Amino acid sequence: MKQLLSFIRKEFHHIFRDRTTVMILLLMPIIQIILFGFAMSQEVKNTRIVVLANNMDEVTRKLIEKIDASSYFEVAVVAHNTKDINVAFRDGKAKLAIVFEDHFADNIKHTGKANIQLIADATDPNAATSFVFYASNIITAYQKELTPVQTAGGFVQPEVKMLYNPQMVSAFNFVPGVLGMIMILICAMMTSIAIVREKEMGTMEILLVSPMKPIYTILSKIAPYFVLSVVNFTTIILLSVFVLNVPIAGSFISLVVVSLLYIFVSLALGLLISTITSSQLAAMLISGMGLMMPVMLLSGMIFPVENMPGVLRFISNFVPTRWYIDAVKTIMIKGLSIMDVTKDVGVLALMATVLIIVSMKKFKVRLE
Repeated sequence: MKQLLSFIRKEFHHIFRDRTTVMILLLMPIIQIILFGFAMSQEVKNTRIVVLANNMDEVTRKLIEKIDASSYFEVAVVAHNTKDINVAFRDGKAKLAIVFEDHFADNIKHTGKANIQLIADATDPNAATSFVFYASNIITAYQKELTPVQTAGGFVQPEVKMLYNPQMVSAFNFVPGVLGMIMILICAMMTSIAIVREKEMGTMEILLVSPMKPIYTILSKIAPYFVLSVVNFTTIILLSVFVLNVPIAGSFISLVVVSLLYIFVSLALGLLISTITSSQLAAMLISGMGLMMPVMLLSGMIFPVENMPGVLRFISNFVPTRWYIDAVKTIMIKGLSIMDVTKDVGVLALMATVLIIVSMKKFKVRLE
């Protein structure tokens, strides 16, 4: 029994010697329950909408106030014409547009009926369906608050229009997400493991003292994964267009440029992970569990970012995949160019710069 206890004690010492691994093992359940508990939500919350009402009468104003007062929607833009609506969708300032017909209140008063158009951004079909459903329920509830004479026959007739994806094809939503996830998997996880493997085997020091400069050694380690990521990107695009029938409505060159930038960000992230870990197990846990969960849950790939609490929405700003997915949807589905995703490109470029500078400095310090 004493021998057994001594071996158990030895194993505990061996585990706690690697502090990074211990922190990951103990913190991971806490992080996962928080992410799954708050991020996994199909409810509509804080969705930005644009409203177009040429005649701001009392009935129209009260209905807009009721929509804005709900926890589901936030009136972000008040449009003056249909062009303002298109700009709001293009710039990502709104996910739903509510258009009131001219003389909305007068038509209710004299004819007993009026029309409202609901225009939803259907790049995410599930979210678009939810937007329309919640907005329609608010409109229905507002009708019941009016006099019985006005509500007889249901006077408001919502007309629904799905923008960018009228057929509600689900592939339009998951293809950008799959692109982002595969590149993170290939670049960040594989690169971090490849470099840490050299550390464990004791060959990284040998490589660094060779005639080749250290920067060339590092680039030689990450170059194959860059090529593999480009191959995967090409494969996914070909399958998306010719098998899943997802069109590239915008500029293909813009899509390639954004994707190459994202690949570089993922490589820099993998390099940073390799500098803070000393074993392949720790690198796998960080790049696999620690990285993939935020990528899948906080990037908008599965669940809309708007539905999450404010803290998680703030954290999602630091997830590169969120900006990449937004840029790909804008270019590939909405049919816009790289000039319309300057914010996404700027954030990714800033991330790439910061990650590569920090990781390179830490990498040199750790190996000298």
